[in-house]
Amino acid sequence: MNVQDIDLNLLRMFDAVLRERSVTSAAAHLGLTQPAVSNALARLRALFGDPLFVRTSAGMDATPLARSVAEPVRQALALLESALAHGPGFEPATATRAFRFYMSDLGQVEFLPPLVERVQRLAPGVRLEAVAFDPEDIGDALGAGALDLAVGFLPALGPPVERQALFRDPYRCLMRADHPIGKTLTRKKFLEASHVLVTYRGGGHRVIEEALERAGVARRIALRVPHFTVVPMVLERTDLVLTLPARVARVYERRGNFRALPPPVPIPPAEVAVHWHERFAADPGNRWLRAQVVELFSS
Repeated sequence: MNVQDIDLNLLRMFDAVLRERSVTSAAAHLGLTQPAVSNALARLRALFGDPLFVRTSAGMDATPLARSVAEPVRQALALLESALAHGPGFEPATATRAFRFYMSDLGQVEFLPPLVERVQRLAPGVRLEAVAFDPEDIGDALGAGALDLAVGFLPALGPPVERQALFRDPYRCLMRADHPIGKTLTRKKFLEASHVLVTYRGGGHRVIEEALERAGVARRIALRVPHFTVVPMVLERTDLVLTLPARVARVYERRGNFRALPPPVPIPPAEVAVHWHERFAADPGNRWLRAQVVELFSS
């Protein structure tokens, strides 16, 4: 297959079907008709000599070949869109640029609502997209333009990725408001309790385990989950305890259903920062979005 045979619009369609898992939804996302997307998909299938997507009960599922080219296509589209969007300046009130950023689901609880509120007010034409990446791939994604920013506790990121510190966040133990532990969490109560462990890959929260190991404290882990999203609902219905950054714990405390207490052993605070690649350090749009994050969250 010759790359000259591929229309850029075909790649946009491919990426939309991959994301939406539906030809109809992809058409709506692109502002096209469903037959137009179906025809474009047929052209791509002929070019690749592969079905690319097959219908399943859960939607359009990518074939192994489609999955193998998905990330390069996505990064190429993001880099091209970023390059075309970069002009001599960035005017928030009239900008129509899309920004992609990484935050863990835990970070989204803290950062996303106020960030979306501000961007909608200052730059109503700007589109925001929170993108899921394995932490070990974030640096490459920032360099390729597939991500504009990454926000969180990401100590593994280093040059050529640049960073600006936002705040240092201590850890707290979150539980339901009427938990039998009471208002003080002693070492004995901590050891007797059952705990939730959120197993983020490559993130910075390994410091919790390291601190507990140094103190000779072994938690009884009753539940392991890969994401934070469901944990508050579990805590409300059980006596489980979750150790997490204090700012997120306060979000749930304010709702009245939870209590957050200091852990009984010292844990170094999370060093939360905003990260970007040096290639885009001077880009006006990137600088504007970074400034919004710093103004909102820097202490």
